[in-house]
Amino acid sequence: MVPALAHIDAWIFDLDNTLYPASCDLFGLIDQRMTAYVAQVTGLPRHEAYALQKRFFREHGTTLAGLSIEYDVDPHEFLADVHAIELDALSEDRRLIDALARLPGRKLVFTNGDAPYARRVLDRLGLSRTFEAIHDIHACGLRPKPDPHAYASMLASFRIEPTRALFAEDMARNLKPAKALGMTTLWVDNGSEQAGDGARDHIDYVTADLGAWLHALTETTGE
Repeated sequence: MVPALAHIDAWIFDLDNTLYPASCDLFGLIDQRMTAYVAQVTGLPRHEAYALQKRFFREHGTTLAGLSIEYDVDPHEFLADVHAIELDALSEDRRLIDALARLPGRKLVFTNGDAPYARRVLDRLGLSRTFEAIHDIHACGLRPKPDPHAYASMLASFRIEPTRALFAEDMARNLKPAKALGMTTLWVDNGSEQAGDGARDHIDYVTADLGAWLHALTETTGE
């Protein structure tokens, strides 16, 4: 491993738009289902439901968090509904698969989605056996990234020393709490919604292609 990252023994990855390209646009499908769900729960017309959905995202981190606070929805029902999408746009990236396999240490997924959906995505990407565990929204007590509680719960659950961990994420704002805890941060700058704005002193590394970055990183070992 390159000297600057030789101390890393826990590699933590966001799921959506991080382990696969944002161009797959799975979130576009999920977004449509979330708008429909908000419209159903609130009785609002679709355009107003969409605006409310985005307000929930900005103010609470996820649409689910806002719905849970203001409308007391069942999180399991919501997550099952909005994630009932086809995954045809996903395909295996052998370069990413091989590079992840070469990384020394533990590998985990840290997502604001739920574990059943994450497992479907990982299986489609050929990564179902790559990761030790998935820390999902339920494991976070329904307090999503960037809520500091989500990060604390993940670190505690797996007894991870934050100064020896790297966190890769497409949403730059979700890297701030990780950096505050001492984690090394990697921003996957692939054009995701609200990916990055303002100061970036909480970002250590930037890449537009996670597979290429990890390949270059692990290739230096001569493996």
